[in-house]
Amino acid sequence: MKKLNTLLIFILTLSAFGQEKLSLDECYSLVNKNYPLAKQNEMLARQNTLDKKVIKTGLLPKIDFDAQATYQSDVIELPINLPDLTIVPPNKDQYKATISVNQLIYGGGLIDATTKVKDAALKAQQKNIEVNLYQLKKNINQLYFSIILLQEKRALLDAKKAQLETKLKEVKAGIDFGVLLPTSDKVLEAELLKIAQQYTEIDQNKISLIKTLSSVIGQEISPNVLLENPTLTTSLDGEIKRPELDLFNLQKQQIEASELVASKKNAPKLMGFATGGYGNPGLNMLDNSFQTYYVVGLKLNWNIFDWKASKKEKKSLQINKEIIDNQQEIFKLNTNIELNQQLAEINKIAAFIESDKSIIELRKKILKSAASQLKNGVITSSAYITELTNLYEAENNLSTHRIELLLAKANYKTTKGN
Repeated sequence: MKKLNTLLIFILTLSAFGQEKLSLDECYSLVNKNYPLAKQNEMLARQNTLDKKVIKTGLLPKIDFDAQATYQSDVIELPINLPDLTIVPPNKDQYKATISVNQLIYGGGLIDATTKVKDAALKAQQKNIEVNLYQLKKNINQLYFSIILLQEKRALLDAKKAQLETKLKEVKAGIDFGVLLPTSDKVLEAELLKIAQQYTEIDQNKISLIKTLSSVIGQEISPNVLLENPTLTTSLDGEIKRPELDLFNLQKQQIEASELVASKKNAPKLMGFATGGYGNPGLNMLDNSFQTYYVVGLKLNWNIFDWKASKKEKKSLQINKEIIDNQQEIFKLNTNIELNQQLAEINKIAAFIESDKSIIELRKKILKSAASQLKNGVITSSAYITELTNLYEAENNLSTHRIELLLAKANYKTTKGN
C-alpha cells in the first residue's frame, strides 16, 4: 500500500510538471507582440523613412526639361529703313528646347523643421498604438480570471465528489446492515450525476474562454492549460503612469514642431539656377538660325508680408495645445474617479472574504453533525446533501470572491498604469 501511494504521488508530480502553464504577465507580453495592431509600428517606421527621404529631395538639384514649338501672328520689326543695312525680322515659327537646373542654397531651415514634424508624428502614432494595446489589458484580465475561477470551481467539485463517494460507501454499508433506508444511496448517486453535468458545463465554458484568450494574445493555448494565480499588491500612491499621458506629451511636441515649420515658411530662400537651351531664335532674337545658349544666376525669394497667415497659424496650433491640455486634465480626473471606485470594490470584496471564512467554519460544523446523524439514521440523505451543498456554496463564494479580488486588483493596476 505504501509503494502504491508513492507511485501515485510520483505520477501526479510528473503530470503537474508536464502541464502547460501560462501567467498573466505572459499574456500581456504576447498581446503586445502578436496582436495585429502591433504590426503597424513597423509599417509606420517604414512610411516615416520614405516621407523624410521625399522631404530631403528639396536639398537636391531640380532638373526640368521643356520643349515647345510656336507660330505667332506677328514678330518684332524695325519701323525704319536704314541705308546699306538690312535687318531680317525673326521667323513667325519658333522652336525652343531647354534644360533647367535649380539648386536650393539656403532654405531658412524649413526642410529640417519639416523632417522634425515627421519624426514627432511617428512617435505620437506609435504611442497611440501602445495606448490601444494597453487598453486590451482589461479584456485579458477578465478572460484570464474567468478561466481561473472555472479552475477553482472544478477543484471544489472534485472535493465535493470525493466526499459524496466516501459517504455513498458508508450509506450502502448502512443499508446492508439495515440501519438506513434502502433508497438512501439513490439520493447520493443522483447528486453525483448532477456533479458530472456541472463538470461538463465548466469544461465547455473553459474551452470557450481559452479560445477567446488565444485569439486575443495570438497564440494557441491548450484546453488543459493551468493559469497561474498572480501575486498582486495594491499601491495606494496617487501617481498615474498610463501611456495616454505620454501620448498627450508627444502630441504637444508634434504641435511645437509644426510651430517651428510655420515660423520658417516666410524665411528668405536663395536659389542658384542654370538654363541651357537650343532653339530658333536663341537669345539673339535677330539671328534667324538654331543656336545654343545658356543662362546662369541667383534668385532670392522672401515673402515679407503674408497677411499675418503665419501668425494666425501659430495661434491655431496654440489652441490645439490647449485642447490637448484639457483632454489630459479630463483623462486624469476620470482615471482618479475610476481608481477610487475600484479601490472601494477591493475593500468590499476583502470584507466579503472574511465573512466567507466564518460562514465556512460554521457550515463545516453543521455538516459534521449532519454526517453523524446520517450514519445513525437520524436524518435522510437529502438532508445531508442539503448541508453538503450549503458548505460547497459557501466555499464556492469564498473562491469566487478571492478571484474577484485578484481581478479587481489587476484592473486597479491596469487603470493606474503600473
